[in-house]
Amino acid sequence: MVPAKSLTPDQVARYARHLILPEVGGAGQRKLLGSSVLILGAGGLGSPASMYLAAAGVGKIGIVDFDVVDASNLQRQLLHGHDDIGRPKVGSAADTLRSLNPDVEVVAINEHLNSETAMRIFAPYDIIVDGTDNFPTRYLANDAAHFLGKPLVHGSIFRFEGRLALFDSAKGTGCYRCLFPEPPPPGSVQSCAEAGVFGVLPGIIGSMMAFETIKYLLDIGRPMIGRYLLFEGEDMSFRELKLRQNKACPLCGENPTVHSLIDYEAWCGTPAMEPSEARAS
Repeated sequence: MVPAKSLTPDQVARYARHLILPEVGGAGQRKLLGSSVLILGAGGLGSPASMYLAAAGVGKIGIVDFDVVDASNLQRQLLHGHDDIGRPKVGSAADTLRSLNPDVEVVAINEHLNSETAMRIFAPYDIIVDGTDNFPTRYLANDAAHFLGKPLVHGSIFRFEGRLALFDSAKGTGCYRCLFPEPPPPGSVQSCAEAGVFGVLPGIIGSMMAFETIKYLLDIGRPMIGRYLLFEGEDMSFRELKLRQNKACPLCGENPTVHSLIDYEAWCGTPAMEPSEARAS
């Protein structure tokens, strides 16, 4: 993270509402412009998260996905339009983000995220934002972020429900495995493709993921570290659980048994890095 030296007149105009916030100001905006975020998934959660991060002036946004735009995506994946059907999602996403803010360097990564590629893809970025829809990638992202000492913003959606957390397990604050040590058996949990997802739900959770990411980059407010937020859209209610490091966690506990990235594709029976709404666990 290298803060920009100064803001141009155009940037002063663009970020005016940030600049008048004492918590952000010129120093904070320059810090955002010098920051980098990697977003996993250019779908339902990745759409609002990446769009708000780009609009806020995060200087470098990587977005990784190897899927193509399908008509069924358009109900909730706002990075893409009707004319993008059939295009690689990262291409459509990059065009949208660049049109939102030319200050932002967008890195389109049309690549399969797996145990062989994750560490290389994650390494150049300050923080990882996971908006994927499957357990293989979720555990892969959690483990890779831990091994690289990078914070991980986690979001998931399912039907009318959403969840949000921020893990920084290399600092001893717990990780996704502290809650769910191992992936579930194949077929035991429905995907959004099987059970459905309410179209505006990813906008709510994805926006909160961007909010937490910006807060973390600027070191303002109280981050979601040590907390697990549950949202129920049908009655518009929020519930918060305390998240403590699990001493028996196989990754970040006292006697870890996970020392490298595991091929969860074989374990879970589903490919990693599929279209981008996460299943609730």
